[in-house]
Amino acid sequence: MIDTHCHLEKKTYPNLDEIISHMDDNKMIVAGYDLDSSKEVIDLVSKYPNIYGVIGFQPEEIDKFDDSFYSFLEENILNDKIVGVGEIGLDYHFTKENSEKQKEIFIKQIKIANKYNKPIVIHSRDAYEDTLNILKSECQNSRIVMHCYGYSASAAKEFLKFNLMFGIGGVVTFKNNRKMCEVVEYVNISRILLETDSPYLTPVPFRGKINEPYNIVYVASKIAELKGMEKDEVLRITEDNAKRLFDLNF
Repeated sequence: MIDTHCHLEKKTYPNLDEIISHMDDNKMIVAGYDLDSSKEVIDLVSKYPNIYGVIGFQPEEIDKFDDSFYSFLEENILNDKIVGVGEIGLDYHFTKENSEKQKEIFIKQIKIANKYNKPIVIHSRDAYEDTLNILKSECQNSRIVMHCYGYSASAAKEFLKFNLMFGIGGVVTFKNNRKMCEVVEYVNISRILLETDSPYLTPVPFRGKINEPYNIVYVASKIAELKGMEKDEVLRITEDNAKRLFDLNF
């Protein structure tokens, strides 16, 4: 199985080797969200055979953005174990005052990803229209993941017009999140990736505790329940989806 989006920072996991060992021969894609975390991703992929990475600067960290990040991104994007650019995108949940800066940085990182034919891992919250418009203008030929997808099933219909997959995590197991269940029921399993977003969004039955990549099995179980499938079939298909989108060979 593949956890296609997690954050494994040492400051969060003092027992990081143990957390990674829980995944045994399974794979993880660790995501950067600013310069420091992206540097840590580079270190992790070089140390652990079963870890791959994506590097990028996400909108919630935009106030500390420096243009030198673009150089860092281009210097490291051809690392064999860096499989995409992310997480990047738009987030208007707390403020839209810096929306123009968010869009500028988002588009610039998309252009770098496209230049090197790398997938794009998108963080989008309360920014549906702007995200969709940027995809229309910049991503017609891109491979895309909507990380931690949080919009509706009807919105998913528009996103499905792109070469795009939906990252589904622990939120789908939450008791009162019918919207996410409707998305999973609507979207074909061939367009779904499993992710934990560790250490966040811990699935039931461990909600409230620090998340870890192994908990991806609980996400798979819930998707299997919603789809009327076996859990092992969900794990197999979503692994194939991840290999195809991120161009993984193992």
